Amino acid sequence: MSSATGATEAPGPRGAATWRSAELVQRRGETPNASTLTFDVGGWPGHHAGQHLDVRLTAEDGYQAQRSYSIASAPEDDQLVLTVERLEDGEVSPYLADELRSGDELELRGPIGGYFVWEEALGGPLLLLAGGSGIVPFRSMLRHRAAAVSTVPARLLYSARTLDDVIYRDELAQLADDDVEVRFTLTRACPEGWQGYRRRIDRRLLEEVAWPREEQPLVYVCGPTPFVELAAGTLVELGHDAGRIRTERFGPTG
Repeated sequence: MSSATGATEAPGPRGAATWRSAELVQRRGETPNASTLTFDVGGWPGHHAGQHLDVRLTAEDGYQAQRSYSIASAPEDDQLVLTVERLEDGEVSPYLADELRSGDELELRGPIGGYFVWEEALGGPLLLLAGGSGIVPFRSMLRHRAAAVSTVPARLLYSARTLDDVIYRDELAQLADDDVEVRFTLTRACPEGWQGYRRRIDRRLLEEVAWPREEQPLVYVCGPTPFVELAAGTLVELGHDAGRIRTERFGPTG
């Protein structure tokens, strides 16, 4: 999936380097290209909102493939949840998104990462900028915020190709009905009557959506590398404190 950049990672919960067997409980389609996977994981040590983990698949001939994915579930959730977007040339993601069935097992190692995490003590206001499946760790953060009954102001800007590509669409709508500001920008096609933004994230859009720099928002940016570099770089140009901008970007494989 991606890796955190920009700061030394704090240690995660003990046992993070241990491979554990995970059994799929449910696979649910989120979009035409993404599925949400719910697992029972024996001995899971717990995680922080925003961390990721490694998934390892082993073929009958012994060949192994390994990829990293953000954790979609909150620390308070009973089961571990991942959301995987299928990459057509991917070695792992097509199997996870399309073929894994309830009762199937695979190996997980984690949690990993202590930099791209959020908990209420870190404060805010909280600005989350997601590109595509970069929304996944933000689901964990926002669910954690809700479970903690946090009053830290939170605002999400989510860039997707089309409305059908918006992951967690119903859940984000519920958050918007509560106390999270949720805004979308669509970069390819917009449905009739669309009231959201209609372009890629740019300077003018960030000027409109971001809190004033004087409020010192805590910013998290997750998505493909060009998206992350543009968003984070533009915010710094606008005068935001680079030390309060945390980024995580996708690698080239799925």
